[in-house]
Amino acid sequence: METRPPEKRLAVAPFTIHAAKGLIRDPKMRRGMMAISIVLAAIMLVIGLTGLRSWLNPHEHPWRFSLFWFVCAWQTTLAILLALFDLLLTRVQERDARRALREEIAAKIPPDPDEK
Repeated sequence: METRPPEKRLAVAPFTIHAAKGLIRDPKMRRGMMAISIVLAAIMLVIGLTGLRSWLNPHEHPWRFSLFWFVCAWQTTLAILLALFDLLLTRVQERDARRALREEIAAKIPPDPDEK
């Protein structure tokens, strides 16, 4: 009988880190995550203040209340952090583009023979 090699198990932590890096580095995915996070937080806010008010009563169900609003706050914080990260990356890209354009223009302008 043949023995099969043991199956490789998926290492969750390295996979999660690698996937998160990929999502954060791609501008479209990052902005999509921001949009989804904002929409989800807004929906949770409206549902938590209206539809689930009795289900989230802090006096009767403190753990439900705490967990629900923690998740809502986490979604909001995630959207803010992604927006700040996107702002910083956009500024860096703009600065690099400006520097490259400045160097390109400087390379096209012939040196002035009168200057020494």
